[in-house]
Amino acid sequence: MKRAGLAAATAVVSVVATAPAALADPRPVPSPGVSASAMAARALSAAAARGAELKAGPDTSLKVTGVIVDRDGSTHTRMTRTYRKLPVLGGDLVVHQTRAGGWKGASLGLAQAPAAAAPKVAASDAEKKAAGKGHEVTGGAQLVYEARTADRVPRLAWRFAVEGWQADGTPSRVYVSVDARTGRVLTREETIESATGQGKSLYSGTVPLETTVQGGGYGYTLTDPSRGGTYTGDAKNQSDLCFLIFCFWRAPSTALTDTDNVWGDGTPGDRATVAVDAQYGTSVTWDFYKTLFGRNGIAGNGKGSYNRVHYGDKYANAFWDDSCFCMTYGDGDGTNFGPLTSLDVTAHEMSHGVTSSTAKLAYTGESGGLNEATSDIFAAAVEFFAKNGKDVPDYLVGEKIVLPGSGRTALRYMDRPSRDGKSLDAWSSKLASLDVHYSSGVANHFFYLLSEGSGKKTVNGVEYDSPTSNGSTVQGIGIDAATRIWYKALTAYMTSNTNYAGARTATLNAARDLYGAGSAQYAAVAAAWSAVNVN
Repeated sequence: MKRAGLAAATAVVSVVATAPAALADPRPVPSPGVSASAMAARALSAAAARGAELKAGPDTSLKVTGVIVDRDGSTHTRMTRTYRKLPVLGGDLVVHQTRAGGWKGASLGLAQAPAAAAPKVAASDAEKKAAGKGHEVTGGAQLVYEARTADRVPRLAWRFAVEGWQADGTPSRVYVSVDARTGRVLTREETIESATGQGKSLYSGTVPLETTVQGGGYGYTLTDPSRGGTYTGDAKNQSDLCFLIFCFWRAPSTALTDTDNVWGDGTPGDRATVAVDAQYGTSVTWDFYKTLFGRNGIAGNGKGSYNRVHYGDKYANAFWDDSCFCMTYGDGDGTNFGPLTSLDVTAHEMSHGVTSSTAKLAYTGESGGLNEATSDIFAAAVEFFAKNGKDVPDYLVGEKIVLPGSGRTALRYMDRPSRDGKSLDAWSSKLASLDVHYSSGVANHFFYLLSEGSGKKTVNGVEYDSPTSNGSTVQGIGIDAATRIWYKALTAYMTSNTNYAGARTATLNAARDLYGAGSAQYAAVAAAWSAVNVN
């Protein structure tokens, strides 16, 4: 007999208090007056009474994974869902409540509730569709409901892990969902999230580094005890050896050591030089998230990550990998790109981990573009936060890693993304056919317009000329407010299935929470999205 309503499943949750809207306001966020478990139970109870609104019919269960508490005591409770005990991918949601538990709404990405279905396609046949050239299916098939498609309709699917290598030598770990009734491939989600650019002599000048004294006091390791033990190691130009479901050998990652605590010499001739860039970049990014948002590390739990530099042979890329909770950087090809350890690249990769720990934006379709844009946005924000004189803050992505003669000045341009010849300045139906590194252009452009406004201007000596798709003039609100709005939207309103229309709603909600619905910031968010044809 079917259950008549929503089944609520409680979970152990963490509570994160959001930072104030301006650094000048030192007031602490007040206690919500109830425990984390009580807030979770309250949100689940509220959700159970709104099954139709949440696209959650009979046999749906929700599980709380985290709660964010605003300054006024409002809560944002993130949940995952299952239907008939099967995961609903793209079915995650965030319930918004007042301090007293009153309903304020919910953020979700489903177009309709899952419906009971039985497979018509055998798992073995679906597996053949999932495998691709140079890739192997790993492990067994898993039945899920896949809703991270353009129409956001949940469909019964076989899900497979597929591993291999990307064309440029980056490891590839793809999750493929195959429709269990038609055999059609629904989604391919690459979980190795890489930047498209590689680097130059990515130096930020002489920088301070927190290190650790080796046992017995004989020298130091490039390990930062003040930032969760984050460390940097030399991959010795080797690559991971992976087969099927696991990497049975990984390129070295042991923390570098030094006898005098002076690291590198500012040239590529000393292998520790790029390690300094990577370690410095992760340290600054850690401080950025903690200072502005009270976030203690990538996952918000104080745990550090690690960097691997000198990865592969002329490897011209960098990537974040959830499975090792680490960032990896190549030395570049020596022709177009140098080492990939510039400040914005390290901030970009580390921010992929933040997205993975919060909204979990699927690395496919429009959500994949938003995932990439989130890393570009925070990379720019980290540069402005660092105020490093050797790396002037700008709205360019990867400008330091591009070598002379390569025919470009940066990897991506936030003021006018189409300058790279591949990205779009505004949303259109063409977006669906683009790689996520280029479909990110719409959100990158939105962020630039929100920060600086439209038209020609010079910022820190860099010239920009940002157009609008609707011929409007947009007034910027500054990068600090724009960054706070994006972070709030990411952590409190976006879900794995958020598309560009959903990002507009999420950022408007964030602007309302931080500055008020009648504020100039709220109006600017609406105007900037309209200027990139997201209405």
